[in-house]
Amino acid sequence: MPESWKLVGFIAVTDATHAREFYAGKLGLKLIEESPFALVFDCNGVMIRVTPVKELNAQRFTILGWQVSDIEQAVARLESAGVELKRYPGVPQDARGIWTAPGGAKIAWFEDPDGNTLSVSQH
Repeated sequence: MPESWKLVGFIAVTDATHAREFYAGKLGLKLIEESPFALVFDCNGVMIRVTPVKELNAQRFTILGWQVSDIEQAVARLESAGVELKRYPGVPQDARGIWTAPGGAKIAWFEDPDGNTLSVSQH
């Protein structure tokens, strides 16, 4: 059943060229297939299908995130690749944009070119 099935993530975008530049160029995901239907990336054995759509209302909640062992290092890598971290009014984030949740998890958010919210988190 689902616990033994392999996960596939889907992300909608309006511009495949900008998405390729972001997901492959800035995030460093391995592009394994490109067609008019999707950009397919391998993310540590998980398939991410970035699908072009005509219209998109990007959600303001996190649609995809990565669990990392060192969030400071992950944020530094994102920043060095030109990724801008999100700041949220009323959320006590540090100077780099990292929020420490009440339970101790550390989270930082950023957006892709279409405004989809992505994150890195250390638990």
